[in-house]
Amino acid sequence: MAFAKARRNGPTDAERIRSVIAAAGSLSLTTDGNSYDLVAMHDVDGSGRLALHAPADSPLAAEAACAPRGALSALLEFTDIAPIAVRDRVRARVTLAGRLTPSPLQTSPGVLVLRLDVARASIQRGALVEHIGPEELERAAPDVLAVAEAAMLTHLEEGHRDVVDRLARLADPELPHTAARVAPLALDRHGITLRCEYAHGVADLRIAFRTPVKDVDEVGRQVEILLRRAVAAPSGKRAGREDAGS
Repeated sequence: MAFAKARRNGPTDAERIRSVIAAAGSLSLTTDGNSYDLVAMHDVDGSGRLALHAPADSPLAAEAACAPRGALSALLEFTDIAPIAVRDRVRARVTLAGRLTPSPLQTSPGVLVLRLDVARASIQRGALVEHIGPEELERAAPDVLAVAEAAMLTHLEEGHRDVVDRLARLADPELPHTAARVAPLALDRHGITLRCEYAHGVADLRIAFRTPVKDVDEVGRQVEILLRRAVAAPSGKRAGREDAGS
């Protein structure tokens, strides 16, 4: 699957990483000695610092307690999966490498809080892998729609198929007739991406909002602006298309 690098009308790679982490409910952790699948055990503070909350009697807590110089080498992997069932559903894979150290602020009895000091970060989208420095990652913020995106896309797919079809016509007036299926794939403050499924492959269409939204409440207004454009668009109007392979 081929994806363009960070676009003017889309999030930067650092923002994408922060968004994936903010929305993720689980992650895979690999240390020098073990592998863990952690569900609902991480959070991110306002400065972008990721922390794991491990039960004090867990193998992870025991391994961290025995780590040389109190720092546990760690590789964290997050998989960003589209909330709508589409072909090629994995949208991105995020990897963070660094060291886990006990936080001086242990907030809950029976829980060991481990903070991650990031040394390296990367995001893979299809065959393209981008590497992000820890300073750039720290300066970035998750997209304002990151946490709400899954619910909003699901609502759009299940309750407003007419809107999806009208947006598809804005991208390509013939699209609803040539594609076997068009579904909402991604949503961020800059716009919406549609996944078009054909008999022998898929392609993604990016439709930018007129202006980036500041919060969830502004999305409806921006979609309405797009729909008015769909009515007024000439027959030759096209949005950006990305081949996504088969």
